[in-house]
Amino acid sequence: MPNPTAAMLVIGDEILSGRTRDANMHHLAGRLAETGIDLLEARVVSDDRGAIVAAVRSLAPAHDHLFTSGGIGPTHDDITADCVAEAMGAAIGVRADARALLEAHYARQGSELNEARLRMARIPDGAVLIDNPVSAAPGFSLGNVHVMAGVPAIFEAMLASLLPRLTGGRPLLSETLRVELPEGEIAGPLGALVTAHGDVSFGSYPFIQEGRFGVNLVVRGADPEAVGAAMTALRETFGSAAG
Repeated sequence: MPNPTAAMLVIGDEILSGRTRDANMHHLAGRLAETGIDLLEARVVSDDRGAIVAAVRSLAPAHDHLFTSGGIGPTHDDITADCVAEAMGAAIGVRADARALLEAHYARQGSELNEARLRMARIPDGAVLIDNPVSAAPGFSLGNVHVMAGVPAIFEAMLASLLPRLTGGRPLLSETLRVELPEGEIAGPLGALVTAHGDVSFGSYPFIQEGRFGVNLVVRGADPEAVGAAMTALRETFGSAAG
């Protein structure tokens, strides 16, 4: 049986403007590979209601899971929860369990749960909360859409809370061979290996180091024996050029 599939939707003007470097997709990809959920697509959109709604409506039906990051804080541009609710046809409002989490958190800090912070308790009807052990404000899962924060430390903590609820498949294994030859010289032999080992995937990633050209060849697959056989074939093919 094939692994479940996933997409990621990264939301935020700060990502598209270059002000903030996204780290969440990298982290999600690694954790999903360990879980046996195949991340097949990623998209970045601005803090625009129409763009977010359209992206959710496009990505959620196409995959078993859609993970979002960003836009669930207390400020005016944090509109992800409302957009996901609209895209999924759900009503949204302040929910008692989410409010209780925030009240307890700010009481421990000696702070007020003001109107802005209360926005983080707005949860679509029918959603399941995602625990946030860092700053208390929860994410949520609505259908197959999992809505999480954009701050990397909080996103990672939310994802750790969420993943045990999800059913994965076979973890994706990955091995790398460094070959100190230009990509153009390895293309032919590599193509033959790709044909001969159809049960794994190959990636070719060129680099230049100290003026010398080389390629990192990556083999990915769920079957350890198939990955091992492909790596053996790579080493035999490229011999002394292999690092």
